[in-house]
Amino acid sequence: MTDRPELDQLDKNILSALIKDGKTPYTDIAKQLFVSSGTIHVRMKKMEQMGIVVGSSLKVDFQKLGYDITAFLGIYLDKSSLYDDVSAQLEQIPEIVESNYTTGLYSIFAKIVCKDTNHLRQVLHDKIQKIQGIQRTETFISLEQSINRPVNFFDADE
Repeated sequence: MTDRPELDQLDKNILSALIKDGKTPYTDIAKQLFVSSGTIHVRMKKMEQMGIVVGSSLKVDFQKLGYDITAFLGIYLDKSSLYDDVSAQLEQIPEIVESNYTTGLYSIFAKIVCKDTNHLRQVLHDKIQKIQGIQRTETFISLEQSINRPVNFFDADE
């Protein structure tokens, strides 16, 4: 069993504020929490070193960039021992924006963004299905995304 790092309420409040809006300046968070901005910097550095905060990201609306198809792909592998090799090759395909090693029917479940159905077909046929170790795939096209939110369990802790 892995040890969970101990976070105090201030750490949780800092994370909660940044989960709600990752662009919130540390000085604003410090004012909300009645501490110095230096304290926020120190706490964030500590949480980065502990591996709790890992990088940062930018949320992009792919449709506004001309990528109108979001699809989910269930990938069957010839053998589960091929996961690392297949995963490394999938990582080289820019249209794949998420990939998960899963239980159940599929070995890998991936999220793909493409410009249109022809682009999706090309990615499936010319890139994904040519990877050694992939037995077959099953594609699910998303018609609409109804929920996309960051997880914030810290508000519930109080």
